[in-house]
Amino acid sequence: MRIEQVTATAYTVPTDAAEADGTLAWDSTGMVLVTITAGDRSGIGWTYGPRACAWIVRDVLHDELVGGEPWDIPKLHSAMVAACRNLGQAGVASYAVSAVDVALWDLKAKILQVPLHRLLGSAGERVAVYGSGGFTSYDTHVLVEQLRNWRDDRIPRVKIKVGENWGRATARDLERIALTRDVVGADCEVYVDANGAYGRKQAIRVAQACGEARVTWFEEPVSSDDLVGLAQVRAAVRSDVAAGEYGTGAYYFRQMCAAQAVDCLQADATRCGGITGWLRAATIASSFGLQISGHCAPHVHVAVAGSVPNLRHLEWFHDHVRIESMFFDGVCSPTGGFIAPNNEPGLGLSFNEDEAEPYRV
Repeated sequence: MRIEQVTATAYTVPTDAAEADGTLAWDSTGMVLVTITAGDRSGIGWTYGPRACAWIVRDVLHDELVGGEPWDIPKLHSAMVAACRNLGQAGVASYAVSAVDVALWDLKAKILQVPLHRLLGSAGERVAVYGSGGFTSYDTHVLVEQLRNWRDDRIPRVKIKVGENWGRATARDLERIALTRDVVGADCEVYVDANGAYGRKQAIRVAQACGEARVTWFEEPVSSDDLVGLAQVRAAVRSDVAAGEYGTGAYYFRQMCAAQAVDCLQADATRCGGITGWLRAATIASSFGLQISGHCAPHVHVAVAGSVPNLRHLEWFHDHVRIESMFFDGVCSPTGGFIAPNNEPGLGLSFNEDEAEPYRV
């Protein structure tokens, strides 16, 4: 059986409210869907990125894939990475490779007629998730409503954005953190994500000022490129420091772990090389005695995350959950704070073209 067809389609989905974090504001989310066909089977994969990812799939990766055997994912993955050399292998090129790699794994499992989590092998029957959103652009009413929805779903971990306006609104940051604790109650973990907005000592001051909110996860307190700064913050605060969502290769993750910059490594399978790249990141984290957390795109991650013993959790990210619930049948429920893949072949999802068509670009 040989790969016969590779297609890539881009979509833009407006957000349901104004969204911002510490360093960026946006009003839509881009998604690129890849479909790979071999015989009478098709696999799907996707990334959250610009439509340039679709161009890379069609014009750069296509010829590396058509005619190849869908079993040979390592070979095809290496060929795609090599083909992107002159584009720059990080950034949108890696996002495109990631979407294709996910589709290859989905296709392989569908050819074998097994769920992807069975093909990969399970380390557990379900994976923990945390509610993620809490954008700095939300007013109090919207933030409280979102937190209550997670609480009603009995998700015992929630994350909000802080570092508003590049760290220029720390008083409001602290107010929102305290409000989050009040809404979710004493038994829920509270996480914050600054998206690199703070300076080193500012991040330490914010962590120390959280007080009774008991923040247990501090994501990107400073830029994820500032490994020295991350390590300094990590050494000074009680919260676990996390980063890695922008990683696009094994060397990036190894550098971050070797610098002792994080307590938990993050990796995003829609950016770091797909299922193949995410498994490599998990192995690197394990070699440093660290856990790994899946960043965003929960339905891409659920099967592979459940296959590694050093998983901490997955991000149940508002934007991506909303899009995946709109575009796919077979999505998971986070009730109780865990999700489990279904037992349909591959990722267990089917793409709803009618729902997605209005957002096609």
